[in-house]
Amino acid sequence: MPIYLGGQTTENMPKLDELTPRQIVEALDKYVVGQAKAKRSVAIALRNRIRRQKLPAELARDVLPKNILMIGSTGVGKTEIARRLARLADSPFIKIEASKFTEVGYVGRDVESMVRELADIAIDMTKQAEFEKVLARARENVEEKILDILLPTSAAGSYASYAPESSIDLTDSSSKNRTREKLREQLRNGELDDRLVEIETQDRSTPMIDFVGGQGMEEMGVNFRDMFGNLFPNKTVQRKIKVSEAQTYLLRDEQESLVDMEQITRSAIEKTESSGIIFLDELDKIAGRESGGGPEVSREGVQRDLLPIVEGTSVNTRYGMVNTEHILFIAAGAFHVSKPSDLIPELQGRFPIRVELESLTLDDFKRILTQPKNSLIKQYQALLKTEGIDLEFTDDAVSEIAEMTEEVNRSTEDIGARRLHTLLETLLEEISFLGNELEEKHQIIDAEYVKSKLSGLIQDQNLRQYVL
Repeated sequence: MPIYLGGQTTENMPKLDELTPRQIVEALDKYVVGQAKAKRSVAIALRNRIRRQKLPAELARDVLPKNILMIGSTGVGKTEIARRLARLADSPFIKIEASKFTEVGYVGRDVESMVRELADIAIDMTKQAEFEKVLARARENVEEKILDILLPTSAAGSYASYAPESSIDLTDSSSKNRTREKLREQLRNGELDDRLVEIETQDRSTPMIDFVGGQGMEEMGVNFRDMFGNLFPNKTVQRKIKVSEAQTYLLRDEQESLVDMEQITRSAIEKTESSGIIFLDELDKIAGRESGGGPEVSREGVQRDLLPIVEGTSVNTRYGMVNTEHILFIAAGAFHVSKPSDLIPELQGRFPIRVELESLTLDDFKRILTQPKNSLIKQYQALLKTEGIDLEFTDDAVSEIAEMTEEVNRSTEDIGARRLHTLLETLLEEISFLGNELEEKHQIIDAEYVKSKLSGLIQDQNLRQYVL
């Protein structure tokens, strides 16, 4: 599944090709607490990509990315570091679980599907960037089209009977222009938003066939219009809608007519090959080597299927061939049961940089609650502010939540910072439920309030490990 992130990590930052590894780490610090080693590794990997782009083409082809293996328990920030790095670099990014793949010949996901999905994301990113470039021109064209609908002309070139003021003589050219300009002003001021108009837009439904199961064809789909060209011409649809909605429909049509899809496809493929990032999670779930035979799907078989993708091969997508040699792979896993050495040697060699992420401490939990730009407490404060509730957390409340999180993680399963979501949701359940019905709009969360709401949950968690 594609991952799309909110917020901006590049504000007030130099251009990407000017970013030093230190500045990259500083940008990541705004969103991820701790894990300095992992941040340094991904910062160097990103900087090396920038350096590679400045090399002569012949040498650049041989400079391969140094893939990274992150080792650490769940909830310590492995995925978030990779996501934020991709946003910072404006790179196509996909997170995929290695445990979803099966080896060739068995029902399951084809390993090449992750490259195809990455290409889809790159196409969307490139298309949106091109749409932004032509947005101003497209809006001008849409405005003229709406005015033509509101004040249509006959075949002879004279205006039709519609006029906002009956006293205006539409046979006079200056009157026509004045009428059109008055309508333009009303349109820009939103005075015509509720007027119904009939527009003609393209039908975006496309006949498709999805192939499931065939090697190299999973999720590829076949677009009949691409295959047979003019046999499936673009069909238009008549819609009678409000002017405000018509502008949205027509704007998309105008943007698509102003961009060159062939150029977008070429740029997206190049972007995928040169700056794509694939985050391969749960690699420890497929670690292992089997010596015996049998009909079951082997973990070693999945590793061998992944190997050519990570080493560098060409994958067939609906947009053309994509070479994976310079795609950056960031693998991650807890490796509680298995070890990185349990991977087949060939795959181990493709992840030369190994970083062990540290377990979160009490101080880390406190910082996670308050320090990041979009910290959990800031999120809840913003959500409740929409209903007029001012949520205030005291310092002792933050300390108490952090201590409880550490205790539950220690006594039960250690799920890192994800435990904070559970405790905060329980803590604020009553306030969130009542919302704007609360008479007291200024809610103060202190240590006593935290204990009253969460002490029962902590005791329950401690007892569960002794119940069969």
